[in-house]
Amino acid sequence: MQQSRELSRPVTRVQGEFTSAVARFQVEVIRKSLHLLIALVPVLASVDLPATLSILAAGTLFYAFAEAARRQGNRILVVSDLTVIASREKDRKGFVLGPVTLGLGAMLSLLLYPLPAASIAIFALAFGDGFASLVGTLVRGPKIPLLKTKTVAGSLACFVAVFLVTLRITMKPLDALVVAAAATALEAVPAGNFDNIIIPFGTGLVAAQLLAH
Repeated sequence: MQQSRELSRPVTRVQGEFTSAVARFQVEVIRKSLHLLIALVPVLASVDLPATLSILAAGTLFYAFAEAARRQGNRILVVSDLTVIASREKDRKGFVLGPVTLGLGAMLSLLLYPLPAASIAIFALAFGDGFASLVGTLVRGPKIPLLKTKTVAGSLACFVAVFLVTLRITMKPLDALVVAAAATALEAVPAGNFDNIIIPFGTGLVAAQLLAH
């Protein structure tokens, strides 16, 4: 009986780790599905830039109000529920900052750069960062030295996603390679929620310089 219990422990541990990994991936899918919605911003901006900036500002402020209310025990319909569902467990006890920095990153891109460069910056945030997180969570391959939370698979996914969207906009393979490399390097920076600002700011800067020539 004792031997049977000892043999079952490794199996139970593996099952527990698998269940935990599935749960983490499910959360990332929900988080990044919402994250990917920011890719609509360049489309809206191409139609009406001031209105798009106003919508982003209003949405960011409303979320901040809803999150502050949630922290005080007052649930805002739909928004507070989505925040809890789409946030990592370690973040739920504090103010979930991700949507705020996401909105700020998109607004900053539109304000600082011409629309083609701003579009690349926002797409890098949506698709580059989004796919890096999903693939990095799903494929637990080798990690990048000195960056314990970043995997080679996740960074490769980021590079490919940004390369493809940049190539689609610029039709210049060399420029797309440079922008993708910059975005991948920025995504690898362990900046927490502030990567939502760092990635579009840096990627947009590189894209704007390349498109200016």
